[in-house]
Amino acid sequence: MNSTATNTHDVVVIGAGVFGAWTAYTLRQRGATVLLLDSYGPANARASSGGESRIIRMGYGADEVYTRWSMHALPLWKELFAQAGRSELFQQTGVLWIAHEGEPYALATLASLAHARAQFEKFSCAQLCSRYPQIVFDSDSWGIFEPHSGVLMARRAVQAVVAQARAIGAQYAIESAIAPAPAAKGRLGEVKTSSGAAISAGAFVFACGPWLPKMFPELLGNRIFPTRQELFFFGVPPGDSRFAPPAMPTWLQMRDEFYGMPDLESRGFKIAHDHHGPLVDPDMQSRTASADAVSAAKEFLARRFPALNDAPVVESRVCQYENTSSGDFLIDQHPAFENVWLVGGGSGHGFKHGPSVGEYAAARVMGTTSAALPLDPRFSLATKQTMQKRAVF
Repeated sequence: MNSTATNTHDVVVIGAGVFGAWTAYTLRQRGATVLLLDSYGPANARASSGGESRIIRMGYGADEVYTRWSMHALPLWKELFAQAGRSELFQQTGVLWIAHEGEPYALATLASLAHARAQFEKFSCAQLCSRYPQIVFDSDSWGIFEPHSGVLMARRAVQAVVAQARAIGAQYAIESAIAPAPAAKGRLGEVKTSSGAAISAGAFVFACGPWLPKMFPELLGNRIFPTRQELFFFGVPPGDSRFAPPAMPTWLQMRDEFYGMPDLESRGFKIAHDHHGPLVDPDMQSRTASADAVSAAKEFLARRFPALNDAPVVESRVCQYENTSSGDFLIDQHPAFENVWLVGGGSGHGFKHGPSVGEYAAARVMGTTSAALPLDPRFSLATKQTMQKRAVF
């Protein structure tokens, strides 16, 4: 982009992660002229939307809004993949919740799934042991199985959304946008970039993931908390199909707070601990996995998947969640600018909801409403506190 050029668009979206990509795509679908910017590229290695895979599930405890948003999102993901000729970017592995007797979150999930008319099955401990002999279950275990849920191939999925947005007329550029001055207010006319460009638009959407608190430190520096998260792929035994679909679903072990995915595309058996790690800077944190995290993952494998006791780590990733105080998303107008919108706070569970976030955000920017996704105060800036107290999982 020419450093002296001034461009005019209906909307500029800053950030080509899953939230920004879907917001740009949806805005363009609705007729807006759109420019999508990203400093490093769609779902790049630093981004929370990067990496190989993400779970798409319908279960959310008592938070039925996220169940409905997931149910709304999955057909849109599949539709876009079909248009792009990339149906392999959704893997219908099924999702298995492994709960224990009296587990409140699992019981609430059952009720929400039933109320939303999502498809699921409930398994007793005996049924779990019969169906999944490669997993060690506690004597009080029981399960919820979502047969139509599974895995989104994350990095390539975001790249496909950006490609489809461009195919219908959205513009895209690798540029690093500079946030407006903290004291400014009213109506933002343009954003400057690190290359010297001045880009004007009718509205601006900042969907910058873990960079949002760096872009708006006074407003979000103590309301969005990027945390270090480590995950691992373990090599499965040669010729062993027990850890690949259909024998192995995507799973969430609620008692241990670990989750994982089967061996997809021969990359290995993926596992991760869902606890929040230490606060980090997405530009500066080390991307090398820690010895403690490797040891914890191996201990879990040995206990729950004993056939993988000696499995080697074939790949590791270090990324980050960008958590709000509760885990609810941030999709709201900037308090100082009538034409600036903040979209973020994926909080480790947001990827699956990309199409729904895009639709909700696009409606807000264009001054309309979505019949399927009505306004919800839990996505407002006013509900974001300065202390982490995670409530959404």
